[in-house]
Amino acid sequence: MAGLLVLKPGTDWTASGGLFDWTLEFLIDRLSAPEAVAYLREILDNNLGSFWLTELPPDARGQAVAQLRDHLVEAANHELPDGEQKAAVLKHLRELAEMAGRVSGELAEWPKAADC
Repeated sequence: MAGLLVLKPGTDWTASGGLFDWTLEFLIDRLSAPEAVAYLREILDNNLGSFWLTELPPDARGQAVAQLRDHLVEAANHELPDGEQKAAVLKHLRELAEMAGRVSGELAEWPKAADC
């Protein structure tokens, strides 16, 4: 099953279920807000397949965007196994990191997903 990560309405990223799960695990390991970690864990544990960043508390949103923007690709390069698909996976994760970079200045303006 594919996963959908919505950075903000109109800015989303899709990935295979395994890569989506890895991306959420990446965030779980790096976010400091317990409620954000619990929300991401619920998505994974229930195989929900979509994550709206706007559902996180504002401070956690900023932390998540910074982690995606600044550390996602490097972590994937170190943590994911080598293989013939690794370059394509890193390229796909780089797209998410670039999206996070483009939206990082807009965090304060974002509504909660329930308001969209």
